[in-house]
Amino acid sequence: MLSLEPDGAADVYSGRPSAARTALVWICARSFAHGAWLEEGALLRDAGRLAGIPGVLVQGRFDLGGPPDTAWDLARAWPDARLHIVAGAGHLGSDEARAHVRAALDHFATAVFA
Repeated sequence: MLSLEPDGAADVYSGRPSAARTALVWICARSFAHGAWLEEGALLRDAGRLAGIPGVLVQGRFDLGGPPDTAWDLARAWPDARLHIVAGAGHLGSDEARAHVRAALDHFATAVFA
């Protein structure tokens, strides 16, 4: 899945120790198998409750694990969310995606600590 990204590599996790690879797979599989422990549709259904809480969603266009339409639906349901679709990124992100995340963190840090 990750190797299909524009800057992806077929062996992206091959350098990790076996225990870390096993833990990563276990966490991901368990979360997916249990629907992140949310009732089906709960996140989008209840996203309006986030009104007044700002958020920034940074989504890679080539993210096969969490496709952009999911982020789009959440951004439409969350009144104070901003969505950035990063054309050249996937699940692992990219320099452009990291720049959006850093900008959002800087903005929130300034707003909270000013």
